Amino acid sequence: MSDQPGRPSRPEGAPPVRVLLADDQALVRTGFRMIIDSRPGLEVVGEAGDGEEAAVLTATLKPDVVLMDVRMPHVDGIEAIRRIVSSGSPARIVVLTTYDVDEAVHAALRAGACGFLLKDVRPADLVEAIGVVAGGDALLAPSVTRRLLERFAPALPAAREGRPAGLDALSPREFEVLRLVAHALSNAEIGARLGLTEATVKAHVSGVLRKLGLRDRVQAVVLAYDLRLVRPRPE
Repeated sequence: MSDQPGRPSRPEGAPPVRVLLADDQALVRTGFRMIIDSRPGLEVVGEAGDGEEAAVLTATLKPDVVLMDVRMPHVDGIEAIRRIVSSGSPARIVVLTTYDVDEAVHAALRAGACGFLLKDVRPADLVEAIGVVAGGDALLAPSVTRRLLERFAPALPAAREGRPAGLDALSPREFEVLRLVAHALSNAEIGARLGLTEATVKAHVSGVLRKLGLRDRVQAVVLAYDLRLVRPRPE
């Protein structure tokens, strides 16, 4: 992320990005609220102290972005993410964590989070991150997602049963692009590998996400590991 103060990627005149804060520590919520409410184009619409409250408030307040702690009492953030995703909410969920390569973060990504932020994130990076996810993009680098999956996937049960219907609808080129996305290559790197323009790769990635019913590259990487289209590297 850049060192310059970030701003949400919203068209001029668009309504502000609505943010819900979910953390059991009031001090953390207060700090994030102060940063967010001080920036044009952002507003905090609610605060939750546990996962159950976060799921309820997401349904009632309809935020664009939820900043979700994973370790909360009663109902934790992972279960809250599952409830929000299963409800069909379009809210984009970003996990708040203290450690980047963490089993809870791994579980949150599998549950449907689109990325994570460390709790000591710089204010400018927090604002930029909210704009990124509100614009529909995944937040974290695929390489970090892959590192999480390679660390924790071997301890999981066998890959998910059956193949998603959309997988057979992928063209050979789209299937190849999916594999390279899962190997943490950027669009530019994939283009160089396949002899395609970056714009063409972006179109293929969009086609993969659409056909598989995925929201972002993070989910594509998770699916590729679940289906063993790529395998964790040996230690």
